[in-house]
Amino acid sequence: MLGRRNRLTRGAEYKAVVRRGRRCAGAHTVTYVNRAVTDGPARFGFIVSRQVGGAVVRNTVRRRLKALCFESLDSVAPGDDIVIRALPSAASASFADLRSDVEKCLTRRTR
Repeated sequence: MLGRRNRLTRGAEYKAVVRRGRRCAGAHTVTYVNRAVTDGPARFGFIVSRQVGGAVVRNTVRRRLKALCFESLDSVAPGDDIVIRALPSAASASFADLRSDVEKCLTRRTR
C-alpha cells in the first residue's frame, strides 16, 4: 500500500494539482499530473465522491486505485504530484479496466 510519504494530504495540495496539472481523461477516471518543484517522492491523491456510490463502494474504488498506484510507483517520475478522480462508472468497472485507465494516463505523462 502507498506509504504516507507517497500521499497528498492537504486540501491545498489537491487544489494545486487539479488547477495546474495536466489532465488526462479515461473511461472511469480523470487523472491530473503536476510536475513538482521538489525532488521528493511521487505523491498520489484520490477523489472519490458520493456520486460513485455508498461508503463501501467508494472505499473499494479508492483501495483499488491505491493498489494500482503502488504498482506503478517505479514508472512515475520522482517529484510528480498525481490526483486521480473516480467517475461514477468506476463503481462497476473491473480492476483490469481501472488499471488500463491509470496506466494509460501515467505512461502518457512520462513520454
